[in-house]
Amino acid sequence: MDVFALLIFPLLFLLISPPWLIHAQQPYVGLAANACDIADNSTSVLGYTCNGLNTTCQAYLTFRSQPPYNTVSSISKLLNSDPSQVSQINSVSENSTIEPDKLVIVPVKCSCTGGEFYQSNTSYIVDNPYFSIANNTFEGLSTCQALQAQNGIPATTLPIGANISVPLRCACPTKNQSDDGVKYLLSYLVSWNQDVSSISTMFGVDYKNTLEANELKNKKKKHASASVITSQSFEAIKKPEGKNKVEEEESAEFLERSVYRGTIKGDFAAIKKMDGDVSQEISVLNKISHFNLICLSGVCFHDGHWYLVYEYANNGPLSGWIYHDNIDKRILSWTQRIQIALDVAMGLNYIHNYTSPPFVHKDLKTTNVLLDSELRAKIANFGLARSADGQEGEFALTRHIVGTKGYMAPEYLENGFISTKLDVYAFGVLLLEILTGKEVSALYEGVNGHLSDVLSPVIHEENGKENLGEFMDPSLQESYPAELAVLVAGVADSCIKNDPSARPGMAEIVQSLSRIMTTSLNWEKSKTVSGYHSFT
Repeated sequence: MDVFALLIFPLLFLLISPPWLIHAQQPYVGLAANACDIADNSTSVLGYTCNGLNTTCQAYLTFRSQPPYNTVSSISKLLNSDPSQVSQINSVSENSTIEPDKLVIVPVKCSCTGGEFYQSNTSYIVDNPYFSIANNTFEGLSTCQALQAQNGIPATTLPIGANISVPLRCACPTKNQSDDGVKYLLSYLVSWNQDVSSISTMFGVDYKNTLEANELKNKKKKHASASVITSQSFEAIKKPEGKNKVEEEESAEFLERSVYRGTIKGDFAAIKKMDGDVSQEISVLNKISHFNLICLSGVCFHDGHWYLVYEYANNGPLSGWIYHDNIDKRILSWTQRIQIALDVAMGLNYIHNYTSPPFVHKDLKTTNVLLDSELRAKIANFGLARSADGQEGEFALTRHIVGTKGYMAPEYLENGFISTKLDVYAFGVLLLEILTGKEVSALYEGVNGHLSDVLSPVIHEENGKENLGEFMDPSLQESYPAELAVLVAGVADSCIKNDPSARPGMAEIVQSLSRIMTTSLNWEKSKTVSGYHSFT
């Protein structure tokens, strides 16, 4: 039997797409809904406004099965629903285990709380921060702000083991909807590549009614906002009144191919225009947060194009600074170079060892490392990133080889092996570019197929320090500690070993570069080096 066959009553649904999009009965929910540190008491964040005909009603939620909430009983308990009703509506037995990611319809009692917002309450024993509870456990059916408002406990002091009340998003039909025959509203979890038309067809409801229920109807205003998909504090970008698409793009400040600088709430932002499927990059960036990784501020879909909004890095890509023949004659000091290398290493260490699942960036290069106003590095462009299937050093396989020539590890090029050691190899190449001031293509000139040949005169010969003059970036004018330069060259050499198991992990690299950075700062102050030999 079709899972929706028993929903024979007139029905409309509210669109919810965690963790990056929540459509309300009235307005969309913006990025603030998922950022616990943002003070936002707007209607869209705390719940749907009590504008229905009744203060209490029967409503329906949708939930996608995920362990440990993959049985009728566990889902019913989590969402405070009657398991017999869940079983009946979804045409399964009460003791059934539900396959992963399968949509489950859950009936709940929806009530107007305090005369302001509709909600259905359940309880939960705290085992994670509000953010994770709202967006992972409850899949966007609640928000950080709603949890804090309901329980009066700030996110910063939420105790593990506390029993909290969780307000779930629901609503009752308005008078107009009731007059049109609508008896119930269902909060639906939107997936990528779904649109209002396809969802309406799936539920057998009127397309226009769905638009109106979610305030998605196109009013054709000259300056209408595009729909926003978001996970942090972000405001919809509005088209300037009177400007057409071409005029608008021409007036924006061009940064690089399809990337523009815009202004949101008075702050600069990098806006990247994209076509096709952007779900992979958005999915990855919604799961990571680190100072050395570029932050996705929001996503906008308008006129058939995606616009990804990132934090703005004032000093642009590393490629505009590091090469000694750059047009602007920018020069990075020794200490600045080591700090940038350490920043990149820390960003990679985070995605390799501190995210669940761990991720492989797969496209580390100088153009994908951005520098902020303090010349601190942030890794960008996660379009090729994928989860690492296993512990560091273990392999996954692919037949689809994509990346940037010169940065791709041999095991990936030859056999399609994927592990975190791909990023380690690319980091070694990047480190070579930082030391020499040469592009990777120039580094390959005159070597017999492997970049270790470039390093050999410095790290494998007795007079290695004497060979630094020909190896190091001439724009440094020999203003660097020779002993430390040899050590950093050694780190680069270890990263580009042909055998991935012989390469260090990013945690080890971070430790080495941290010690080198500390000594470099001391050298910069005194122009003398001491203690460097203790961490070879």
